[in-house]
Amino acid sequence: MPRNRLEHEKSPYLLQHAHNPVDWLPWGNEAFEKARRENKPIFLSIGYSTCHWCHVMAHESFEDDATAEIMNREFVNIKVDREERPDVDRVYMTFVQATTGGGGWPMSVWLTPQLEPFVAGTYFPPEERFGQPAFRRVLQRIAEAWKNDREKISKQGANIVEALREAAREETAAGEIDASTLEGAYQQFARTFDAHEGGFGGAPKFPRPVSLNFLTRFHARNPDTDSGQHALEMVLLTLRKMAAGGMHDHIGGGFHRYSVDGHWHVPHFEKMLYDQAQLASAYLDAFQITGDADFAATARDILDYVRRDMTSPEGGFYSAEDADSPIVAGIGDPGHGKMAEGAFYVWTKQEIDDALGERAPIFSFHYGVEENGNVPTGADPHGELRGKNILIERHPPVDGVQESLAESHQKLFSIRRKRPRPHLDDKIIAAWNGLMISAFALGAQILDDASYLEPATQAAEFVRAKLYDESRRILFRSYREGRSEVEGFADDYAFVIQGLIDLYRVSFEMRWLKFALELQNKMDALFWDDKGGGYFSVTGHDSSILLRMKEENDSAEPAASSVAALNLARLAAIRNDPELLARAKKTVNAFARQLAHFPSALPQMLVAFDFLKTAPRQIVVAGDRGEERVQELFGEIGKHFLPHAIVLLADGAEGQSFLAEKNEAIRAMTPIDGKPAVYICENFTCKAPVTDVSALRELL
Repeated sequence: MPRNRLEHEKSPYLLQHAHNPVDWLPWGNEAFEKARRENKPIFLSIGYSTCHWCHVMAHESFEDDATAEIMNREFVNIKVDREERPDVDRVYMTFVQATTGGGGWPMSVWLTPQLEPFVAGTYFPPEERFGQPAFRRVLQRIAEAWKNDREKISKQGANIVEALREAAREETAAGEIDASTLEGAYQQFARTFDAHEGGFGGAPKFPRPVSLNFLTRFHARNPDTDSGQHALEMVLLTLRKMAAGGMHDHIGGGFHRYSVDGHWHVPHFEKMLYDQAQLASAYLDAFQITGDADFAATARDILDYVRRDMTSPEGGFYSAEDADSPIVAGIGDPGHGKMAEGAFYVWTKQEIDDALGERAPIFSFHYGVEENGNVPTGADPHGELRGKNILIERHPPVDGVQESLAESHQKLFSIRRKRPRPHLDDKIIAAWNGLMISAFALGAQILDDASYLEPATQAAEFVRAKLYDESRRILFRSYREGRSEVEGFADDYAFVIQGLIDLYRVSFEMRWLKFALELQNKMDALFWDDKGGGYFSVTGHDSSILLRMKEENDSAEPAASSVAALNLARLAAIRNDPELLARAKKTVNAFARQLAHFPSALPQMLVAFDFLKTAPRQIVVAGDRGEERVQELFGEIGKHFLPHAIVLLADGAEGQSFLAEKNEAIRAMTPIDGKPAVYICENFTCKAPVTDVSALRELL
């Protein structure tokens, strides 16, 4: 079997291509020097290991000897894992979007030997199809153009990069925003809201938890207004519809990436860690606001899935599970070796009947199981799901059937475990681990379940031990069979800092707050824009990254500056630090132009702005963390949705001394008559302390 230079890499995506006949090289000087020495253009292919269309193009083109022969003769071929190198991905995705009006993965870009892009696309079929040219034809035409006109192409590439640089400089424009921006964002979400099925816009439907984060805070700011109540209704309907839909894995827990239809029924089946983390947090918020146990159950379901299937023995969280898996004998055609999207997750009616016996009718009624499958034809263009059922809650359970449904779940879970699993991308990404640490820490607090604190703590310890260099005080991007050489990006710092603040808020271990402050210091040194405010995605130290940009969109993952703004505001409130507060405000104001024109593009930034517009409440519990009465007080605090509050522990020890360094008021906060007490303050002007839970409930 042929091998190329990718066989020495750690990324699962690159290793998937190590046996292609294409002479792939990883991104780096060896590839760049080869292109310059041989005066060949570079073919850059960017994807990730759980990307369905990346697999399709690999199978059709990169495993094909005739295609590989053209690629090897005419180009220097580079493979990049976008999750490992989001900096490379961002530069060339900007070009793809600017020139084609779209984007996605696999991303296919042709570069000059100076790394300047001149042609771009995404997936190319092996023969002309759907109005797209055949990949081999594209390769041949670009190779001919390069031979005949390389000087013109090189000049064109240089001009393109200069134009992209100019656009990046104009991307952000500082100014000031006011509370009307919050109302503007609410109105934009209200206009696109699907009042029947939840979510925003039509098919395909993405969860985009950042929009839900904004709307719950908008409601908390205006709980009695029509718009505040409608904001909450939009969130709750969306969360209920997603939880009932096929995008939710009703047997194993967790959520798939998105729904291809408008009803949350037919998912794209990959599971991403960043979705699990952010959706768990959104369901926890909904539970705090409403007290509805269904939201708590969905949050638990996500956390339990991640703890069981996505956690490494060393404590870090894995990145993703693929959409595709081998077809199970008995539910597909005889080709047992074939891969199909969703094969691990779907069921025939016969399989349900055989597995559940007399319980099958109740289960099938509840989950919409049909004899000929329940997947609408329009949502299954390749026919992979014909005759199959994607479980979706069609009817709410009536009294008396919950026990039967629970037993059926368990039975089907046991059967499904014997099926060949989808590919697991087992690299551990710092940023996504930060998001998941937040979710587990908040789960421990809000669900009042200390067992969720352990995975959060272990993951934070993993990040510190395996993804952090103590001597240089820097984070690294990822870990798989050892730490990668790629240093952390702005989102790695921002998301890990957020996770550490949330972990401190629940555990009150001072080491996590100190680590957060240390990382914030380094993030400021590496990524802060002194001139305009906000954070660049990259340091600017790597000359192969042609553009230094700021992420200005909160999409599937929030932008680094959005998360950093709230981190800075929270740390400022904890430490009473005017410098951190000024930096938080400058970060928000750096995106004033985008927020004025299209505020719903940056909902997580608006969460930070909302926090900064409200004088934060400090809730300080004075007492020993291990004491039962202290735990009862924290338990009560955990029942309330308090997005503008900072919760601290005055433990009479090292932690209280550290907090008092910049907050003299905390030094004097002690138990009252030997009983743990709660002090509630705004800007450290405090109400009289209370010692019992019912009095605390009244104050909150």
